[in-house]
Amino acid sequence: MNEFEIRQYKQVSWISALVQGTASFEKSTQQGFHRLYQYIHGANSNSSHFLITSPVTTTIMASTRGPERLVRYYLPSMYTENPPLPNSELDVQFEKWRSNCLAVGRFSGFAKDDNINKEVEALKSSLNKYLPKSSAISEYTVAQYNSSRHLSGRLNEVWLDVSAVTSEGCQRR
Repeated sequence: MNEFEIRQYKQVSWISALVQGTASFEKSTQQGFHRLYQYIHGANSNSSHFLITSPVTTTIMASTRGPERLVRYYLPSMYTENPPLPNSELDVQFEKWRSNCLAVGRFSGFAKDDNINKEVEALKSSLNKYLPKSSAISEYTVAQYNSSRHLSGRLNEVWLDVSAVTSEGCQRR
């Protein structure tokens, strides 16, 4: 990846599942998504079923407690103000993202343990030419746009939040 895009995202709502203690990106994404999948398929206070939205994201966070991954499902706009409450056994939370500025790199294929670190480092390397402070960013998000059954033409992205490292705001480069 030599190219990247800078995007301004407005405030959005997610439902998220924290997965701790699992070092594998693939396993933690699967575990978190399983809980979110139950929520969107009726394990909530209204027994509501949601249409699948994309992307599903997994944020890899730096933690002193060991591996932490936050798997998120984008809430459709009709549910952002008053979503049905999740069943408590799912251990999922609602989350609002503030408006932010993301550096985005795209990659194809499946997002796997053996390729996401390479994609993150490639994005950081490309970005470092424009925003030298970006090399210090340790948290990143992998966005997956396709179902696991979708085998070809897959789209994934790596997101780095650069809101704190750019004084110019979120402008295209």
